[in-house]
Amino acid sequence: MRMHWEDLPPATRDAVAARTGPIYATTSTDKGMNSELAATLDTGARRIFVKGLRLDHPRVWTQQREATINPYVAPLAPRLLWSITDDEWHLLGFEHLDGRPADYAPGSDDLPLVAEAIITLAGVRAPADVELKQIEQRFADYVDNPDDAALLRGDTVLHTDWTPDNVLIVDNAARVVDWAWPTRGAAWIDAACWVVWLISAGHTPDEAELWAAKTPAWSTAPTRALDVFAAAQQRLWTGIAADNPETGWKQSLAEAATRWAKYRRP
Repeated sequence: MRMHWEDLPPATRDAVAARTGPIYATTSTDKGMNSELAATLDTGARRIFVKGLRLDHPRVWTQQREATINPYVAPLAPRLLWSITDDEWHLLGFEHLDGRPADYAPGSDDLPLVAEAIITLAGVRAPADVELKQIEQRFADYVDNPDDAALLRGDTVLHTDWTPDNVLIVDNAARVVDWAWPTRGAAWIDAACWVVWLISAGHTPDEAELWAAKTPAWSTAPTRALDVFAAAQQRLWTGIAADNPETGWKQSLAEAATRWAKYRRP
């Protein structure tokens, strides 16, 4: 359940104000589902985006993971300004991005900007001293055998969730938000994740792959690895859609992933 700034305990709000100065207005967002709190704070000095989870939330560990990976992925990601943990909440405060979600439709001027962001991210090597999920672990249930999962391995930091709400167009550049699930894997995987969203937005599988191919890492992917990943995406999104039959965008992504898997099927 999404909470609002006013729902936080007074002591937690006071701890934030001690970092930001007086807070004159707050606006909650309905975007993203990884946080119980997601709001913009208007202060005398600047606007700040704050997100948080209660300490008893089963995914509260994602807060620290996002804080830890931030120095490696900023300024592609908004910069983390502070982190606060009290007796009840873990909060992260980020620079506020005044942008809009990317448009993935065919012909959109945003597509080259998103491709450039994926190129930038593909050049970020996963730090050895930061514990990250391994892509072969995350997709173990969606591939047929460990040898197939091994095709996804790599040492690049991956975002993996390329919903347009996570890609904000700011000053003619794409910025990537919501790093709750940074992952270690092959450099081409983010482009491959984008393919499914492009198909859902109206591209044919061939057109979507042509956009993915504008990222140099795409050419490093073995054909077999792309086939395996497309099949895994189909299984993943089909399962998500089955669990949420009333959610239209999840049904659309399941259909898009199925189209891509059929396109790549040997």
